[in-house]
Amino acid sequence: MPRAIWTGAISFGLVTVPVKLYSALDRKSVRFHQLSAKTGARINQKRVDSQTGEEVPYEDIVKGYEIAKDRYVVVEPGELDALEPKKTKTIEIEDFVDLSQIDPVYYDHPYYLAPGAGGVKPYRLLLDAMRETGKVAVARVVIRSKEQLVALRPMGDALGMATMIFSDEVLSPDRLDEVREASEIKTTKRELDMAKQLVGSLAGDFEPGKYRDTYRQEVLDLIERKAQGEEIVFQEPPEDEAEPAPDLMSALKASLEAVRSREDDAEPSTPAKKRTAKAKPAAKKAAAKKPASKRAGSSRATAKR
Repeated sequence: MPRAIWTGAISFGLVTVPVKLYSALDRKSVRFHQLSAKTGARINQKRVDSQTGEEVPYEDIVKGYEIAKDRYVVVEPGELDALEPKKTKTIEIEDFVDLSQIDPVYYDHPYYLAPGAGGVKPYRLLLDAMRETGKVAVARVVIRSKEQLVALRPMGDALGMATMIFSDEVLSPDRLDEVREASEIKTTKRELDMAKQLVGSLAGDFEPGKYRDTYRQEVLDLIERKAQGEEIVFQEPPEDEAEPAPDLMSALKASLEAVRSREDDAEPSTPAKKRTAKAKPAAKKAAAKKPASKRAGSSRATAKR
């Protein structure tokens, strides 16, 4: 049984919904330790004074904010504690907005909210109301001494909660010269029509399970093979040679032809082909009837003889 990270309540209006917070992620990254190439032992990292070269005990370490090169403002732990947001056990909903209004760039870490003791009915009521109205709740909550902006939304039969990034932390793409240059380029109607056709030919439903971290699996396979004593021989990948980029229309046409070829291989029986396939056997049957009557006549003639 998973263990709740946080317990509290959702508050909107005069309604309170007791909830428990659970992480919605289980990271699958491959973690390595640093080892000595000579002995194979793990490497220990020490905190060392850059001036004296001596190791500094943890209790003698303070926090400093760099205001200029090699100039720091030291901030005491007690000073930071005084500024910590007031610890509460409430997720305070401030607004309900349309899901389409929140750009995915603002989402950070996903969680699940489960109903707490005595909160099953109001939990279900809030979940159904948000699903019926298509709204997402934007709220604030203090978790681990940090105030978080969060978004609550229905995820199947559960309430999902994602921590959000504040707007002043998101960089505008306008700061990129390449983006500004691209915004000034004009496309033709023919190019746009072909691009839309290509997008439509590749469109489909999102199936999360079909996307796999193939690199992580290959790393784990490599580790398993080496653990079994296999000697791994690898070759340096060849350097990519720069090829002249095809013109845009040629690339669009080639892409469409490749997609159509894939579709034909995957589905050999298109409606047109089905009709042709049905027509051919019918013609064969019709043609087969004439020789049959001749053969019958021959048989009768033979019998008479």
